[in-house]
Amino acid sequence: MGQTLIGAIMNMRTATLIPLLAVLMFGLPARAAQGADDGPTTAHWVELAGKRYRVELAVDDHARMRGLMFREHLDDDAGMLFVFEAEHPQAFWMKNTLIALDILYFDRHGKLVSVAADTPPCRTSYCPSYPSAGPARYVLELNAGHAARLGVLPGAKLRFGPGIPGAPLE
Repeated sequence: MGQTLIGAIMNMRTATLIPLLAVLMFGLPARAAQGADDGPTTAHWVELAGKRYRVELAVDDHARMRGLMFREHLDDDAGMLFVFEAEHPQAFWMKNTLIALDILYFDRHGKLVSVAADTPPCRTSYCPSYPSAGPARYVLELNAGHAARLGVLPGAKLRFGPGIPGAPLE
């Protein structure tokens, strides 16, 4: 009986160790390795004043804190959409952000609350913050100058593509 039990345990260990070793040696499949906390996702879009932008989503604390830091380029038709669980006054800063941005704050209905236009990069230890003029649930960062080119004013409506968490129904 002792020999059989030890043999069974050894077989279980071998059966458990082989997949573990395979993962350690070859890594997880690409899809499994991309967890929710690994950063922003990119298969989404929003539309503002008739212009569609591909957006990376920042839906968790880690992705929201990192934002567009250390990026040297943002495509003209791209941006980052920060999604918060609830609507609150928001304030963003440009610490370690290498490109000038427009920061657009939207309420839970997707209506524009305010814009911090042409916010400059900040590479110093003190960086000013850019607060929203009221409660916001969504914050859209675009290349500097887009808000002015679109001519958006408070009350402008942000249209959400499919799959954006908590997006208001149209």
